Amino acid sequence: MHAFRKCVEARDLDGMRDLLADSVQFTSPVAYAPYPGKAITAAILETVIEVFEDFRYVREIVDGDDSALVFTATVDGREITGCDFIHVDADGRIDDFMVMVRPLSAAQALSAAMAARFDGTKMRALELATGGAR
Repeated sequence: MHAFRKCVEARDLDGMRDLLADSVQFTSPVAYAPYPGKAITAAILETVIEVFEDFRYVREIVDGDDSALVFTATVDGREITGCDFIHVDADGRIDDFMVMVRPLSAAQALSAAMAARFDGTKMRALELATGGAR
């Protein structure tokens, strides 16, 4: 989804949040169960932007309501390649967001970096759910 890509590349957090459906489901590459809802998804995406260094999208594939955005980044000195799989609903909002990453060592670094920040991520999700914005 080109609009989401533009928001991420511009680090436009408000724009990213606006593109999420209230019922969005986020599937993380490092967590077993998906995260349901706009607030937690937005908070996770905000945290990821902090964790990834040298982030850039390198390829965008679109097929109707489905998009795949291939990216590269660095996490704790490890090069990571990943893909955001995005589906949009009838209103053009993201209702399904799944991320996959490789290699395993980079996924483990991502997992550790996200875990270290997850209490703050949950607090940010609560802020967003109750109308707080930065």
